[in-house]
Amino acid sequence: MSGPDVKTYIARQAKRIDAALAEVLPADWNIPVQLRESMQYSLQAGGKRLRPVLLLAAAGAVRGEERAEEQAMPIACAVELIHTYSLVHDDLPAMDDDDYRRGKPTNHKVYGEAMAILAGDALLTHAFYCISAAPADTGLKPEIALAIVKDLTALAGARGMVGGQAADILGEQGITSLQELEYIHLHKTGDLIAFALLAGGRVGGASVAQLDSLAEFGTKLGLAFQVQDDILDLTGDAHKLGKKTGSDVAQGKVTYPYLLGVEESRALVERLTSEAKAALESAKFKKPEYLLALADYMMQRDH
Repeated sequence: MSGPDVKTYIARQAKRIDAALAEVLPADWNIPVQLRESMQYSLQAGGKRLRPVLLLAAAGAVRGEERAEEQAMPIACAVELIHTYSLVHDDLPAMDDDDYRRGKPTNHKVYGEAMAILAGDALLTHAFYCISAAPADTGLKPEIALAIVKDLTALAGARGMVGGQAADILGEQGITSLQELEYIHLHKTGDLIAFALLAGGRVGGASVAQLDSLAEFGTKLGLAFQVQDDILDLTGDAHKLGKKTGSDVAQGKVTYPYLLGVEESRALVERLTSEAKAALESAKFKKPEYLLALADYMMQRDH
């Protein structure tokens, strides 16, 4: 692939994000020890940190300077807190009932269901603390922080990620249509990716046209990402994925390969990625190269 070395970029940004996440819970807060450990267990379990990486890349794409990424870091932590809480809850017996996540026992297997639920609740709530503290900590304009909070409440809540998760639970093979499956994927996965890009754009001072471009880029990329996940659940390596494969089939979930077949699903990932990049290129950004490279990486990933 021509362009920037995206794997090196992801690794470098993930290291910065991991360092920020290690300090995201103030050490002087009087938190029950097991709750703090449960939160940190899932937050520090690894992962590619793609959502916060996309957020930082969007901030840099708009402003074209490292200062934008520094101001965006608390928001990048917030999106990873939201993502982590969703995984902790998604793994619970009442949801997907998974034993492993990122190659390690899931949170409830280590700390019990009650503490896992509370850890997820605390991670979700702390995301809003991170955003609201950003103006004092980094000089981010309060009106930008407020706009980011408004985006997050919409895209991570009932009309966004949580709504997609609810629709996913209600879905069933032989009943759920392709249109309904698209709704599930757009919201369960796509909305948080779209949020990350919008938030990064807002920190960078994006214009309305640039925000619209980032929103479309994120929506298309998010759908492509989840279709690729559907494919990997059938064809991927469990060791690389860090969780068992075939879980969608075992649970009777509707997926794109189930409705379209694997090859047509792969073609859809390519088409959506091309459309996402075209949307990004429709607005003028100072440094869009990393966002474009990340789109290609996400399409070609094997875990």
